[in-house]
Order: sequence, then structure tokens, then C-alpha cells
Amino acid sequence: MLATGKQKLERMRDGRAVYIGAERVDDVTTHPAFAQGARTVAGLYDLKADPSQRDLFTFEEDGERYSLYWLRCRNRDDLARRMAALKAIADFTYGFMGRSPDQVSGLITGLAMNADILERLHQGFGQNLLRYYDYARKNDLFLCFAVSPASGRRSPELFPNQQRDDPNLRVVDEDDSGVVVSGMKMMATSAVYADEILIGNLTPIDDNFKSEAITAALPLNAPGVSLWSRQPYALAAKHEADYPLSYRFDETDSVLVCDNVKIPWERVFLHNEANMSRRIYIETPANCYQNHQSNIRFWAKLGLIVGVASRICQANGTDKIPAVRELLGRMASWEALIGGLVQGQIEAWEEWPKGFATPNRRIMYAALNWCQEHHSKIIDTLRTLLGAYPLVMPASIDVLSDDVLRDRFQRWWKTASIEALERHKLYKLAWDLVGSEFAGRHMLYEKFYAGNSLIVRNQSDREAPWEKFHEKVDRLLAAVEVPGFDVPSH
Repeated sequence: MLATGKQKLERMRDGRAVYIGAERVDDVTTHPAFAQGARTVAGLYDLKADPSQRDLFTFEEDGERYSLYWLRCRNRDDLARRMAALKAIADFTYGFMGRSPDQVSGLITGLAMNADILERLHQGFGQNLLRYYDYARKNDLFLCFAVSPASGRRSPELFPNQQRDDPNLRVVDEDDSGVVVSGMKMMATSAVYADEILIGNLTPIDDNFKSEAITAALPLNAPGVSLWSRQPYALAAKHEADYPLSYRFDETDSVLVCDNVKIPWERVFLHNEANMSRRIYIETPANCYQNHQSNIRFWAKLGLIVGVASRICQANGTDKIPAVRELLGRMASWEALIGGLVQGQIEAWEEWPKGFATPNRRIMYAALNWCQEHHSKIIDTLRTLLGAYPLVMPASIDVLSDDVLRDRFQRWWKTASIEALERHKLYKLAWDLVGSEFAGRHMLYEKFYAGNSLIVRNQSDREAPWEKFHEKVDRLLAAVEVPGFDVPSH
């Protein structure tokens, strides 16, 4: 059953423990740090629950309707339909909520396309995953994940006298009813708005630390669970016109802290299998489905950035300068490029695993790497076109509340091409893209959300058809004639 925005807001009021420093936040739907982000998520739920959007956002299976991002695709048309739904979701937040409900659902869906891998590792765990997949889609859950280890672990061999508890989330006890976990995981992005969280590992684990090789799902209001938020950027955004992105689209990032949290066995999908803790995502479509969504989201974000760049040049009166048109053309080509890479993943789809359809993995990883390597350049190009104009805007749009200031602002801050208020909103939007704390966070996010770029390029190395490449070289060299020389036979 599809949830509405009102129902989603109610689910956020579930008693979860969220901390901003020492302040505990029990209701994220009313606290100024999170309220607008909560409304954005609720708006997304209302969008896909709209009966007029049913064909775009949902699919039917066994007589029930589910959000399309839970679809285990069987062919090219399924993939294209799923991609259209993901693009509409990304467009709703202009690509600035990366961990929207369609992100981690893709990970679970990909696992559910080859749950036998989990079943072979431990009898019953594959079935646990399939039941959880069915539970999550039937209840239209917003899932997030925390799959990176805490920083700062030092080798006991190199630092034998270190006085520090190992902070990494791990199993500390187990019995017939389940496991108990303690420790911390990074980064629980969007967890303050989600319903449940998947814990796991997207980085390799040594056998010496197999107690950390736990993959499971738990409600975010489970006893012993807390979220330690970074500084919420919405707190500085008192007026939407001053920080248009920070105000509505700060999905927030948190550290997940578990203090002796009990997880029943039916919610455990992998345990004590260090070598497979990361590989389950690569040997199933999980990693591909998840990061295909990331490519689509970047495409949506780039569309906004290119549009802002063009509007800025119009407001500055520089849009007819040939050198400026060249930069705008370059930015437009980038938007077309990532769009083509997304579409190419559908057109070159793979039947993998057997009976299912997966976006082309090589193109997906290539797009992922391209986004990581080019985001800083894209933003710097926008910054070049923008210049220092945001710094001449008033500190706040509240100048409109004073009659004298409003009159002066409207007369002196307007230009021949744009009114003062619209100019203020445009330059503040641009600043939220290039200069605010929100902008700085997105610079980090685009570089590291899929892991270090070295890791992403290793994925491309793994998927490359090296034998075919080598065969081309060998075939060409074999055809090269070397006249006049006797070549000894072997």
C-alpha cells in the first residue's frame, strides 16, 4: 500500500533519538533543523501516491501495487520504466536528496534478485532477505543505510598500547533469538527521515574482524539506537529566499550509534562472513541498481546547475558574449553526456542474473567515475560565470519588512533585465550551489558518496572485458608482416 505524506510524517514521530550536539530531538517533523526536509520527503510521498501518477510511480504484482523502485526488472522496458520513475523523483528534489526513498530500496531489490547467495552462506538468511524485501515494499518504507566503518581504527600490531575502545559496529553477543550489536557506523544519510536502516559493509573486512561482518535491518526507534547529526544547514536558513536549497533539501548526515541493540534473527541477512560482507552487493545487482539511481540523480542536479548558469548570465547581461556562450555550451554538453550515459545503461542492459534485467554495469561505473571527477569542475565553471555578485546581495530578504529599506532595495538592486527580488532569489540560489555550507557538503558528497574514486575505478577495472581488449591487440599484431627476416619456429 502506498503511503501518503501525512502517513510518512506520522512515521517520523516514532520516538527515535536524534542528537544535535547535546540537544535531543524527539520529533524531527517540528524541529527547525529538520522540519522543512521532513515536509520535502512527505511531498515526495504525496507525489507518488497521486492517482494521476500511478503509471509513472507504481507497478502491480500479484494483485498489489508497489512503488516502482522496488521492481525487479525482467527486460529493457522494465528498466526504462523504472528509470523514468527515478528521474521524476530526482527532479522533485532537483537532485539534492541523494538518499531519497528510491536509493537504498534499489540495494535491497538487487539483493532480492539473487538471494540464493545469502542462502548458500547461511541457511535461512536468503529467505530472511526476501521476506524483508516483501515487507518493505508492502509498507512503502523509506530505507537508509550505514555501511562504512568508523574512522580512526588503528592496527593493534602497530599500536599495541592504544587506549581506545574499537568503535566499529559489531556483534557483541548472540543467542537463539538474535544478535546484539554495539558500536558506530557512518554515514546514515537521511536517517532522520527514514523508517528503517540497513547496516552492512561496502568496504572489505579482514577475517580478524568478522564480528563486524553483520548485515541486518532494524527500525530507527529500536532501543539503544541513536543518530548523531552533523550541523543541520536548515538552522541558518530562516527565510527560504536566502537559502533556497539549504531550506528544503538538507537530507542531513548522521553517525549511527548502537548501544547493545538486539536484532532478531529474521532481520539478519549475513553474519560472520567477512569475505562476502562486501561481495554480496557486487555479485548481485544491488550495487548496480543503487548507483544507477545515483547517476540519474546527478543528471537531475546538473540540469538545475546548467539552468542557473544560463539565468545568471542573463541577469548579468553577459549571455551574448561569445566566450560566455562557449562556457554555457560546454555545460550543456555535460548535461547531455550524463543523460546519454544513463540512457546507455538501459539500451545496453544485461540479462543478469538469469531471468532478470540489470543496467549495464560498465557504463554505470563509468558514469559514476565521471560524476566524481567532474562535479568540482562543473561547480567551478558556474562560479566563474557567477563572479562576486552574490556578495552584494543583502544579508537577508527581511529588508522587505522595512518600508524605507524595501523601497531602496527595489529601486537600486534591480537591473535592466531583472527585478530586485528575483535577482536576490537567483543569486542566493547560486550561492547555495557554490558557496554555502550546503554547497560545501555537496562537494564532499559527490566526491565520496560511492567511496573513494580509486575504489570506483577499481570497479571499472573489474568489469572491463580485458580478454577482448587483448584479443584486438594480438589479432592486429599477428597480422603485421615482417618481410626479409627469418623468424625461427618454436
